[in-house]
Amino acid sequence: MADSRRLRTGRYSEPGRIYLVTSVVIDRQPVFADWRLGRRVVSQFRQAQEEGLASSIAWVVMPDHFHWLIELRAGELSDVVRRTKARTTHSVNAAMGRSGRLWQAGFHDRAVRREEDVKRLARYVIANPVRAGLVERVGDYPLWDAMWI
Repeated sequence: MADSRRLRTGRYSEPGRIYLVTSVVIDRQPVFADWRLGRRVVSQFRQAQEEGLASSIAWVVMPDHFHWLIELRAGELSDVVRRTKARTTHSVNAAMGRSGRLWQAGFHDRAVRREEDVKRLARYVIANPVRAGLVERVGDYPLWDAMWI
């Protein structure tokens, strides 16, 4: 828990800024190895977009974590991520007939500098399953997307 508080130190939300967000399942349990449960995370990424809070640039849901490259549109980044994780927890718990926490407390974020290559970061995000040895080609993995594809 102390580490999760440290993750918030110095966090600043700026609408219009691009962030790379990572959140991890408790004890790194591979909950989303079942792609149908992973789709529940995806639906919350889309919900955040529909609510005008964030625009998804690229994302991947790995078996035990997600990476979400977004442009923050409104509100605080921590509120957007907290809402996404809470709704996902509720949905996954309902599907699995369980209760309790799903995600580790906190999340990691990195504000993207304006001069950075956003497409390069998006490629990095969606190539995660290949680097992890889950698939040989990105297109073979069911839980990813990027705005250019």
